[in-house]
Amino acid sequence: MIPFLDLRSAYLELKPGIDAAVAKILDSGWYILGPEVEAFEIEWAAFCGAGHAVGVANGLDALVLSLRVLDLGPKDEIIVPSNTYIATWLAVSAVGARIVPVEPDPATHNIDPERIADAITPATKAILPVHLYGQPVDLDPILALARERGIFVVEDAAQAHGARYKGRRIGAHGDLVCWSFYPGKNLGALGDGGAVTTNRADLAERLRALRNYGSRQKYLNDEQGVNSRLDPVQAVVLRVKLARLEEWNARRQAIAEIYSQGLKDSGLTLPHVAEQVDPAWHLYVVRSAERDRLQKRLSGAGIGTLVHYPVPPHMQTAYADLRIAPSALPLARQLAAEVLSLPMGPHLAHGDAARVVDALA
Repeated sequence: MIPFLDLRSAYLELKPGIDAAVAKILDSGWYILGPEVEAFEIEWAAFCGAGHAVGVANGLDALVLSLRVLDLGPKDEIIVPSNTYIATWLAVSAVGARIVPVEPDPATHNIDPERIADAITPATKAILPVHLYGQPVDLDPILALARERGIFVVEDAAQAHGARYKGRRIGAHGDLVCWSFYPGKNLGALGDGGAVTTNRADLAERLRALRNYGSRQKYLNDEQGVNSRLDPVQAVVLRVKLARLEEWNARRQAIAEIYSQGLKDSGLTLPHVAEQVDPAWHLYVVRSAERDRLQKRLSGAGIGTLVHYPVPPHMQTAYADLRIAPSALPLARQLAAEVLSLPMGPHLAHGDAARVVDALA
């Protein structure tokens, strides 16, 4: 069996360092926030080229708190991709703002910058692009448009740990950049975790208060916050893994090369990598009108795959109240019917990647 992702091997490779780091936390008696969380925040900010990082409980909280810290709410519209995981939409719903979906670039599957301008109205207050599959969005036109119109850019970088846009790591292009450290991410914890990076000290300071009941000083609450704190046990695991992130991303790149070379004549639509980006290769996603048949064939050969994502947000029951017809966002609907994610990860053997190619070629 070739698993879609091998999380256990990731732990075993770093087991001595992870075990020692966790044991240190257990022995310390400090189990909420504290110096290890602060140390990770400093290291993650530096890695991302950002001035500040604020650890939170998970990636969805990172998105919600980012929108809250910008005071976005019911009177505001926020532009989101039509083709994304539902968490992007849920964050907008959580602050009561109006979701304005924009279709993707068919080549990259990321939100199409050329379509964003047509979606902006006087009520638009933010653009929320997603670096889907670890492929960076074309940020410059989005940032230029946002500056011109006086609106915020909040990046969903949950799949883009270590990815680069025009030579610079994702992490501080927009006003706020939101991260998930879910175990399956390129930088994954041993449970839930998240963070927000930014170059704005004022936003970072308020985020730290919002994640901790709205409190800057114990028992004094400046506003109605939440309990969304990165656990120190997860912080030390992330510190150990961060030291290997670039190496592990390079391994992902090697797997992507095996797929791209081996499948170039297969008839599948392969990932498109724009010249100005260096993907993190969180996922390697191919397209086929016969996706379901291919997935069944791979399953029969003992090869695990996933579909990211089988039902676009506008077709989910959760958003039936928006009354968006399935046909209203045809590109998102088409991608949902055709995409297939092949096994990917830093512990996938090259021979196993070749087996995947043989099963598809």
